[in-house]
Amino acid sequence: MESPQFTNDLINESSPYLLQHAHNPVDWRAWNKTALQEAKQSNKLIIISVGYSACHWCHVMEHESFEDEEVADIMNAHYVSIKVDREERPDIDQVYMQAVQIMTGRGGWPMNIVALPDGRPVWGGTYFRKEQWISALRQIRQIYEKEPAQLTNYAEKLEEGLHQLKTLEIDENDVEFSQDHLKNFLEIWKPYLDTKLGGNKNAPKFMMPTNLDFLLRYSYQFQDTQLNDYVLHTLNKISFGGIFDHVGGGFSRYAVDARWHVPHFEKMLYDNAQLLSVYSKAYKLTQYPWFREIVEKTALFIENELTDSSGAFYSALDADSENESGKQEEGAYYTWKKEELQKLLTSDYNLLASYFNINEKGYWENGNYILYKTEDDKSFAKKHQISLEELQNKKEKWTGILSEARKKRKRPGLDDKTLTSWNAMTITGFLDAYAATGITRFLEIASTNANFIIEKQCGSDFRLYHSYKNGKSKINGYLEDYAFTIEALVKLYEVTFDKKWIDLAKKMLQYSIKNFHNAENGLFNFTSLEDDPLISTPVEFTDNVIPASNSVMANNLFKLSKLLTNMEYQDITVKMLKVISEKIESYPMGYSNWLQLYMNMSNPYYEVAILGNKAMEYKTEIQKNYNPNLILSGSKVESDLPLLANRFINGKTQIFLCEEGKCQLPEQNLTSVLNNIQLV
Repeated sequence: MESPQFTNDLINESSPYLLQHAHNPVDWRAWNKTALQEAKQSNKLIIISVGYSACHWCHVMEHESFEDEEVADIMNAHYVSIKVDREERPDIDQVYMQAVQIMTGRGGWPMNIVALPDGRPVWGGTYFRKEQWISALRQIRQIYEKEPAQLTNYAEKLEEGLHQLKTLEIDENDVEFSQDHLKNFLEIWKPYLDTKLGGNKNAPKFMMPTNLDFLLRYSYQFQDTQLNDYVLHTLNKISFGGIFDHVGGGFSRYAVDARWHVPHFEKMLYDNAQLLSVYSKAYKLTQYPWFREIVEKTALFIENELTDSSGAFYSALDADSENESGKQEEGAYYTWKKEELQKLLTSDYNLLASYFNINEKGYWENGNYILYKTEDDKSFAKKHQISLEELQNKKEKWTGILSEARKKRKRPGLDDKTLTSWNAMTITGFLDAYAATGITRFLEIASTNANFIIEKQCGSDFRLYHSYKNGKSKINGYLEDYAFTIEALVKLYEVTFDKKWIDLAKKMLQYSIKNFHNAENGLFNFTSLEDDPLISTPVEFTDNVIPASNSVMANNLFKLSKLLTNMEYQDITVKMLKVISEKIESYPMGYSNWLQLYMNMSNPYYEVAILGNKAMEYKTEIQKNYNPNLILSGSKVESDLPLLANRFINGKTQIFLCEEGKCQLPEQNLTSVLNNIQLV
């Protein structure tokens, strides 16, 4: 007998994650006023279940519990059940994730919360087996029926805890942003670094591109050779490992082991966008061919697998896909059997097996191997007595053969929604790649996506929308959308000197200040004043795998204060860093993007203005080198931008080196200008 085909309210949604649950027997609702009102009117507890489409354990819990009729009967009878895509609604995710972390000391996805009818949480956790889930739901229902005050009292205490978490004190006294403090932060941080295997100590290992970006800059400006070696070593270890897809390019989300060998195979746009930036900067600094190869392969992966015909970027690829038996299996698309490789590579198999460790080092499980490098190409070529050029040709041949073989496999599921924040992050990644390599295709991809955001995701009042799917923009933009889009627009201006991008950035920043800035604590709220309130107002200020929207906005304000000589922006920036500065010492690695701003405030930072026929040529020369402590402005003709106004002289190209608005005498020799840039 065939099982009945259920359909719930999620069938009307556009999120791939929500649609995955549209045929569960659970009577799922999307987060909306109707569902929340129903809980209040029926006096039912709410189940809030949060996940995302590429989440492996979300799929496991769905199969074990949410597809099970016994579980569904309990949920449908006694609860209003709401499914949330954390990528589509990061505001809801933030608020309830904080609650779970208070309750359990840890967080993750899937995240499952039980809340009172008014939305205040009383119980929660992450993944639960079927028996655990049923038992918990039955116990909570009994408490609610017999002793509701017990849950209400707990909800009140938890609400108080959430309020304390977001309480930030403003230090009205002068706060010194000093190099000594900066060095102290690094001394606190360094014991956590894994100098042998790269990244942070222990496993699982996340790549943390924001941390690597800052540490690269710090090691360069302070000439800390040990730290510089650590960062470059980490970038090698990550890109040598199985966490990097050596066939199709791009990075998985994290490694489950300490040596970056076995990835959790889901591929997220935000990881690849940020790593595109980090490897581009590392290539600028080192001119190491392997880093350029990683940049080009990662860019190609995003273009081939995460880009639609309009130039918008998709969100993610699943970890799971169908194996040869037709069953969903993590990593099935990416791993290889030894016999398959021998058949495909024939006479070249032994060399490939040595290069990618088709041996005990590269072995994973069930006869599967994950391609895994353990030495650089120069050393490998020398050991096997072939030239670097011959090795490169062989690698291209191998990956071509394996790529064709992989096309015959079932592809992992695609999360094809478009998120403005992640798209903007990817624009920045492609622009960094363009500056480092000079490949004009990268600039074209970035510009096309920027135009997509402006045309499809931005209103006439410079309001942004967060998500785009099936030709529709939806969900009012969050702070992250404005922060990353403004960052991308500023970068676009720097690489093109097209004034329209800086004008857009300014208008979007003004909108952000009006609708998100909180004068009480000096930071920006995550949600707009125009959004419906949640149980608490989220304020995102800790840098994680993705930098905090507040730290990105603070850096934007700093840069635009320089480009537009705007003291209001500078005052907001200083106030924001004052609020955060006391927190940095307790956990510096959680504030790495704030530390970029701290570097700007405590070390020399320059504005470089270029006017004249050679403006673009000089700009390109500056940008292909690693110069983390300057911002560029320029024009081939007269311009009214503050740094450029009244400085154009026909027939001359002049370069002005400025610091805090004070400019040295104009130079016509670029080398002379660059020689005057101090790092500390």
